[in-house]
Amino acid sequence: MDNNENNNDIPEGFDEPTGPFANKNKSPAESMEAYDSFAEADAQAAFDREQELEEPDSDADNAPAEHDRVAELEQEVAKMKDQALRALAEAENARRRATKDREDASRFAVSGFARDLLAVSDNLRRALESVPEDVSGASDQFTNLLAGVEATERELLKIFEKHGIQKIAPMDEKFDPNFHEVMFEAPMPDKEAGTVIQVMEAGYILNGRLIRPARVGVAKGDAASGNTVNESV
Repeated sequence: MDNNENNNDIPEGFDEPTGPFANKNKSPAESMEAYDSFAEADAQAAFDREQELEEPDSDADNAPAEHDRVAELEQEVAKMKDQALRALAEAENARRRATKDREDASRFAVSGFARDLLAVSDNLRRALESVPEDVSGASDQFTNLLAGVEATERELLKIFEKHGIQKIAPMDEKFDPNFHEVMFEAPMPDKEAGTVIQVMEAGYILNGRLIRPARVGVAKGDAASGNTVNESV
């Protein structure tokens, strides 16, 4: 066998007198053990170099998975943001409803009491309307009594107005089904159909809310012409 071919299989420094495998009173077995250790170290170094070369490929393989994870997290963030905005909107709506309910409770708290006082106002008005127009021959006592009733009605109406209660007396006005209640219809040639011709009982509103409709009589229209009162709201 050619000596050059044999020398190719011998690691570098193996046959050098001062190399790691130099025979320094070592037995053949010890020399072979040293050779095996050197070969194992060389193989480990080669394996480490191969792993270093493969690491960039491993990172490239993980890139799509990391991208998918980022996209998933962005979707979760967007979903949580939407839920937070919806929760804030619901809380704001609840606050507005609570505020409105509180304001309505304050504005209409006296509605029941005011409704009970309407009968007092009606009786005062009936008393005044029952008095003849000409009271010139009446006694001073009767005149004073009449003045007292008139003053009581005025004061009661002022108190009503102070608390947001307004009287509805729609004489000669157009019938409004939102605030008026028709009690009868009568033909009136000189009045337009649907015009209020008599107020039988005044109506009242509290801060814009109806607490009692005005009970009225209205001019009757010609059925042939279709001019009739529409009582629907």
